[in-house]
Amino acid sequence: MYTEFTETGKEILMYKISEFARLTGVSVRTLHYYDEIGLLSPCSVDEQNGYRYYDDSSLSRMQEILFYRELDFPLKRISEIILSPDYDKGSALMRQRQLLVLKKERLERLICAIDSAAEGEVTDMKAFDNSEFEAARDEFAREARERWGDTEAYKEFEQKDARRSDDDRKKGERVTEQLTAEFASLMKSGAKPSDSSVQALVQRWQDNITENYYTCTKEILAGLGAMYSGDERFAGNLDRHGKGTAEFIAKAIEIFCK
Repeated sequence: MYTEFTETGKEILMYKISEFARLTGVSVRTLHYYDEIGLLSPCSVDEQNGYRYYDDSSLSRMQEILFYRELDFPLKRISEIILSPDYDKGSALMRQRQLLVLKKERLERLICAIDSAAEGEVTDMKAFDNSEFEAARDEFAREARERWGDTEAYKEFEQKDARRSDDDRKKGERVTEQLTAEFASLMKSGAKPSDSSVQALVQRWQDNITENYYTCTKEILAGLGAMYSGDERFAGNLDRHGKGTAEFIAKAIEIFCK
């Protein structure tokens, strides 16, 4: 583990893949696989030695994945939900909590049944009934797919991503990093989100999303802007270029989309 500092002096902890694996209880092999399928990639890779590094935003994403795994969601479905441009983390967490409460209640019934059986009593077979949890989980999966994993934008993203090589993906990521750095530079120079130079940069941001991911309408762009400042994972990544970058981009997008 080592520490990086943003231009504003903010401390960011960086974990090697082995350290990240120990922290999360997930094997290194699994982390490599998550990277391969695009579910969770390292935030940086050392070009000289190939070491993969993860940060606190990676921990947040892994937590989301593990919640879904605990609820028996398959990886493909988790990818569809989490990687959707319309994904609402707060709403998803609330539904996950409801499902985990149902799971907890069933486990408590089973523990009581075991205690009764240990005393020689015939246990209530309803304790083994998992239908309520399964029905609620399936309903959540259906709603999640309809809301986040079955949008036209996500379908287009899947189609484009299937045709892209690793070099194409890295190129798209580099462009995004460059644009973010330009936003941060304008912010530090005293530019306002409404300035023409900033608004032109928003246009390039929208064009990059359309070219590399999915058709980015103003409606979708407005939703992304709100997520950049409202989701700690996105905000954390953007603010690596300077504190306030995420909020600056979000405000610029809000003005652009009016």
